[in-house]
Order: sequence, then C-alpha cells, then structure tokens
Amino acid sequence: MSMSNSFLRDSMLRLSIPTRDALYYISDGNTVLLVENTLFKVHRSNLMKDGSTFDTLFSLPSEGANPSPGVTAPTVGGAVVEGESDDNPIRLQGDSADEFRALLWALYALPHELMIATTSEANPVLLFNLARITHKYQFKSLLSWALSAMVIYYTRTGAFDTLSSVSEAASEAADAPPSSYPCGPTLMQLTELAALCECTDLLEATIRKWREQIRDGKEVAIALGMAERLNIRPLLGLSYNAMLLKGRAAWDSEPLLTRQQRIRLLSGHYELSQLWEKLPMNPPVLIHSVKCSSPPRCSKAWAALWKGVLEKGSQIVPTRYADVLGKLAVAEGIVKTLLDMVGAGPVSGSQESGLSIALCCKENALAATSLKIKEIEDGLAEHFRDVQ
Repeated sequence: MSMSNSFLRDSMLRLSIPTRDALYYISDGNTVLLVENTLFKVHRSNLMKDGSTFDTLFSLPSEGANPSPGVTAPTVGGAVVEGESDDNPIRLQGDSADEFRALLWALYALPHELMIATTSEANPVLLFNLARITHKYQFKSLLSWALSAMVIYYTRTGAFDTLSSVSEAASEAADAPPSSYPCGPTLMQLTELAALCECTDLLEATIRKWREQIRDGKEVAIALGMAERLNIRPLLGLSYNAMLLKGRAAWDSEPLLTRQQRIRLLSGHYELSQLWEKLPMNPPVLIHSVKCSSPPRCSKAWAALWKGVLEKGSQIVPTRYADVLGKLAVAEGIVKTLLDMVGAGPVSGSQESGLSIALCCKENALAATSLKIKEIEDGLAEHFRDVQ
C-alpha cells in the first residue's frame, strides 16, 4: 500500500470514530446520543422537558445496533438498549452538532447566561441554531424564548450590517452550516427561519432589510427567488419590480432567473404600463373633513390636481415608462408642494393647481396619495403573472 493510500485510510478511520463532546458529555448523564460525529451524554429527563418529541422518542421500543466486539451492552429483556453506551447511541439524523449543542446550552444554562442572550451581547449563531432545533423537536417554550431573543437582537439599529451576503456565504461553502460564518446566519437563512416558525416580528425585520437591499440593487434575483418560494407577496412584488427596471439585458444575463420568471417580467412590464395609463383618471379616494363646505367641488378640484400632476410630473423628472412607483414618488412630492399653497395667502383659484381644495381637506389629500402608493406597492406581485 502506498503512503498516500495509507494516509487516506487513516484519515477516514479517524473521521469515522465518534468523539465525545468536550462540554456536554456529562459523566452522570444517562443517555448517549450521536449527532454527526459527536457523542453527547446528557440527562434524559432534560430532553423530555417542555412536551418535546423526545418524550415520545424515549417511549418507543428501540432497535439497538450491535455493540463493539468484546463489549457487553446494557439489555432489557435480552434486547440491546439504544442510548445506554457509546457503542449504541441514539442517532439523530438531519441535525448538526452545533444545533444540538445549542439545545443543550439552553437546557443547562445558568440564569446569567440566559440573560446575556436577550441583550446586544447575544451570540446570533447560537440563537439561530437553538430556534431551528427547538422548532424541529417541538420545545415550544424554548422556541418562543429563542425567537423573542432573536427579535431583540435583530431589531437593534445596525444589527444586520455585519451579516454575510447570500452570495458571499455561497462562495465559502455551498452547504456550510450557519456556524461556519463568522458574522452569523445570512439574511436568507433568517428569513427562512422566521417564515418556518411564523415569527411575524422577525420576518418583518428581515423584510425591511431586504427592501433596503432591493432599493440599492443588491441580490435582487436572490430576493425574488426566495420571496417566490416562501410566498412573501410584498417582497416578491418589489423584487420583480426592481428586476424589471434593470432592463431586458439584465434579465437575460442573470443566471438565477428561470424562464418562467422572465415571462412574468414581460407580463409585469405590460400590466404596469397599462396601470400607469389608467391612473390619471382614477384619483385616490378623498375622505372629506366634516368642515368641508362643498365636498363635490373639493372632489372635482382633487381629481383635476391628480390628473394634472400625473400627466405633467413625468415631464419634470423623466422616469422609465413602467416605473410606476418611481413616477408616483415624484407625483407625491408635487402634490405636497401644490397643497402647501392652499391657504398660504391670496392666490388665484385654479382647480388644476389644487387651490380649490378645501383647506380642511389638505391633510386628507396627502394621506390619500400616500395610501394609494402603498396600495400599489403592496399589490405589485399581482402584475407579474403567468401568461395563459
């Protein structure tokens, strides 16, 4: 046998031999578990807390594996008892050693250690791993606590600034666990966890960050694919819209886009163009103040103002035809400027300038404009549809 083959064989042998965890192989523990290539020895009663699935797991009859030669394994009624020795541990499939270590940390932690986890000094990787594994094994109270701690951590100012981007993380290792990233889980992993656990506060925090990245043109295709997979409608619409505005050349060169997504982009371009053509004749609903002396006249002035701003606004600041949100942002600024003139002093009355709108309805008109923009933004995803 060559030296290289001998080295390879010895390396594989070392890798196949489980090692005891330095912290959670507890001498007086009564259950041995194997996670990846790490042995943990802990107290069974701890794992059965909180109505977890371990309670059910430990009540099932075990099918013990054969112990190592020369080793007498504990038996019950002649059957080898799984989890009673290193040679016949309970094997947990699909978990990482770091995730299981996070669970044991929560089960054995001292009060001051738990308190630190709810501050800015918390370990985000530990909390992420804890939330994942407590969700899987249904530690309901622990899961709720872990998610609350994550919300506290990730709603701080600048909490997302040190996150690795999805593309950076992917370049390090395609299937690497979160613990391999020095800055914690990626934004995508956090979003997936929040959606999986139905944690609204954490999901909203991640969506706010995605919105920032989309506005900056970062990882738009990644956001689009993730939002589609998790069915996050507002984020899906924004990412499709951002990709739309990059132009056809960018779609064709983006390897992450599927053929179906490119078709939806074409559909969205057509539908948003149609929407913009109809908007001037469909002003936002104006709710009149109780002090308004003539709601019909006020509504007519508002409709004239809206139509004039949308038709002329794009001439002041040219934007792409399908950029409905961009044009509406410009229009909102013009509406505010014109409405600020209402009641400012002796001015010539003109419905088109908005000066016939009742002073008491001015704030309502501004609110109606903002509400219309939000309504269109929230419904963007509906415009990027499959072509029948």
